[in-house]
Amino acid sequence: MGQALYRKYRSKNLAEMVGQEHITDALGNSIKSGRISHAYLFTGPRGVGKTSAARILAHEINSLPYDESQHLDIIEIDAASNRRIDDIRDLRDKVHIAPTSSKYKVYIIDEVHMLTGESFNALLKTLEEPPEHVVFILATTEVHKLPATIVSRTQRFNFRLIDRAEVITHLRDIASKEEIEVDDEALELIAEHGEGSFRDSINLLDQLANVNGGKITAANVERSLGLASRKAIGDLVTAVLKKDFASANQQLTALEEQGTNTASLIPQLMRYLQEQALKHVELYALLDDLIEVPRSYNPKLKLRTLLTKYSLGTQVQVVAESLSPTPPTKTDSKPTAAKPVPAATKPVLNIEKPQPKPPAKKREAPGAEPQKAEGSKLDGINAEQWAQILANTKEESAPLYGMLRQGLPEFNASSQTLTLTFRYALHQKRIDDAKSKKLIADIMLKLLGGAPIIQTVVDAAAAAPEIDSLPTTPAPPEPTPEPPKPTVVDEMAKSVMDMMGGGEVVKHA
Repeated sequence: MGQALYRKYRSKNLAEMVGQEHITDALGNSIKSGRISHAYLFTGPRGVGKTSAARILAHEINSLPYDESQHLDIIEIDAASNRRIDDIRDLRDKVHIAPTSSKYKVYIIDEVHMLTGESFNALLKTLEEPPEHVVFILATTEVHKLPATIVSRTQRFNFRLIDRAEVITHLRDIASKEEIEVDDEALELIAEHGEGSFRDSINLLDQLANVNGGKITAANVERSLGLASRKAIGDLVTAVLKKDFASANQQLTALEEQGTNTASLIPQLMRYLQEQALKHVELYALLDDLIEVPRSYNPKLKLRTLLTKYSLGTQVQVVAESLSPTPPTKTDSKPTAAKPVPAATKPVLNIEKPQPKPPAKKREAPGAEPQKAEGSKLDGINAEQWAQILANTKEESAPLYGMLRQGLPEFNASSQTLTLTFRYALHQKRIDDAKSKKLIADIMLKLLGGAPIIQTVVDAAAAAPEIDSLPTTPAPPEPTPEPPKPTVVDEMAKSVMDMMGGGEVVKHA
């Protein structure tokens, strides 16, 4: 049976270790000076040489040649399978036994973070004051799970991820010795996928060599890992940058049809965007949004909608109109420009004056069923219509009405957009909810024969609308008399009343 390449080319001494010179130099100097610590802690990501360094150190402090054979005075313990307190008690009892033939008895505890709390407590005293002939070497990928009392009693060495250039050089050397044909682009992809781990990179090289008969190309790597080509990634990002929705959609669809894995595509996109964002800073916004894609309920759909949003750019408004339930119809009225929202005017219903409507759109007499031009384009919304919209909203949802009446409306006939300006984000957030917008749109469609696009903004300087001063529908024959309003209102209560959507504060006797 053949030996795996990552085991075959494992470092045999400190000088052979690549990419961890800050650790190998310190350990080498310690051995030369004879200053051996009673406990070491090796931390860092997987596959960067922690266990190899521990074995090398155990052999070199005992002046033993490092090979695959086991030595009686070098004991390796896997904490993942020997994590119980009984296992640590057994170790604590055996540390007092002198080495058989070496100067030191070395205990290597791998994945030490897997020990239980009781096991750490049992190990603590021995780790603090072990016999002079005992050396502990602890290794872990999750140092944050170790108690501070354990960490403080060791010499800690932090292993880092290996630089990609060093990984490529090492892989090329192994490929040459194993007579594996591999091109530079394939080595780049292997090192990139290894993410700084020597073991993962060498293992992938071994796997690809076996699958492809000792000849590895970039296409082999992409096909085996389900990666997209760098050209395809570049074309996709270019289309997004140029706001070319059709091309971006075509590129993404082609990648999906080729079987490109979304989980692999997102890291590729993020790496490419990091490079290109130095030239096009607007790509940082897309890069920030891509971070959330893997955590979404449907990453594949989330990625498509995200790229669509960015590739549309300024076309979002036009597309939103074209996606309305019923396509808009042409009218003879001329669109008018939107009016700016005043900071503090009175009355405050800032809506464009409605243009003359065709006879079919006029409101009919009470009792008659109004004619609906469902989905038709609106010429304007007047104060009476807005008051009726609020009244209908109150019948459907009183809490929603309380929020909606705080909005200062502004209708733009040319873009068929109704902008609601709020003084407080609390009101804007509630109206901006998809369900709230749908309910309001349904009411407007029923009353006016059309539903504009609803947008919400927050402007602290905007005046609160005085809805009570607007024209309303006829009151009932015998309205209930309103209670007298208080003559003195506390300023703090008034602020709360404005924020929460109205109401009255009655002064108790």
